[in-house]
Amino acid sequence: MENKNKIVHAIYDDDDVLLKAVKELRSKKYVIEEVFTPFPVHGLDKAMGLSGTRIAITSFIYGCIGLGVSILMMDYMMIQDWPQNIGGKPSFSYVENMPAFVPIMFELTVYFAAHLMVITFYLRSRLWPFKKAENPIPSTTDDKFLVQIDSYKSESELKKVLKKLEPLKLF
Repeated sequence: MENKNKIVHAIYDDDDVLLKAVKELRSKKYVIEEVFTPFPVHGLDKAMGLSGTRIAITSFIYGCIGLGVSILMMDYMMIQDWPQNIGGKPSFSYVENMPAFVPIMFELTVYFAAHLMVITFYLRSRLWPFKKAENPIPSTTDDKFLVQIDSYKSESELKKVLKKLEPLKLF
């Protein structure tokens, strides 16, 4: 009896062959757990059937938070807490001083969006300091491509399909 739910790895050395193999495996309804590549492969996300990212939406939200923080901060600091007459500009209301505050609003919007987006990316990707690498073979960071497939159907059938797709090595 064959072992169910065993992970099978196929190693490739060409990104075009990898892309062809992923498309073929997906057409045969195999579950591809992960693909390890040394560089981004154009079209691999679509070939794997991955959904689009929503990080742009979070970036917009973080930018809006930064804009709000900058408005509240400048209103408190420059109008309420310690109003000063700098260069003859009135310090009675925020609206009268808004043209002088535009660069600060822009900078804090970009600052919040960039920094919070990086933090979100690391949390979403489960990357944090001192985390051990999860790639099964270290050469995937150099010049090899690895496809990790769940052989829930039959390992022997999967290996037959993979041998037709010309991997460098199967394990």
